[in-house]
Amino acid sequence: MLQLFSRTEFERAVVEHRAERHARGFSCWGQFVAMLFCHLGRAQSLREICGGLAASEGKLRHLGLPDAPKRSTLAYANEHRPWALYRSVFYQLLGRCREVAGSHGFRSKTNCSLWTPRSSNSVLRFSTGPSTGAQKEP
Repeated sequence: MLQLFSRTEFERAVVEHRAERHARGFSCWGQFVAMLFCHLGRAQSLREICGGLAASEGKLRHLGLPDAPKRSTLAYANEHRPWALYRSVFYQLLGRCREVAGSHGFRSKTNCSLWTPRSSNSVLRFSTGPSTGAQKEP
């Protein structure tokens, strides 16, 4: 997932927004990786984020982090880093997506992406039919 984000463009945005001027050992990239992990892992708290990252600490070096952040470090970074940095990162990614899409542009719906509940235990099945709303179980 992180391969979608150009590290050099990210670092350029960090310099542009002066986001690491008071950082001491915890980089903006580390914060970005932690918050992306939070979003993808549906973590509800800083404890879950830091615990989840610590559980996969051997793999963190491949992502550009020396170790998992502490809760206080992550909380401080979330409070004091400029949000405009991550807005810039979003627009960088959006620009790259537009380049790749070319003249085709973005489509708001696809023909094969309808998720519907299978039963009361919330197991989901993938339906390849047209997206015309909720479908009943066969």
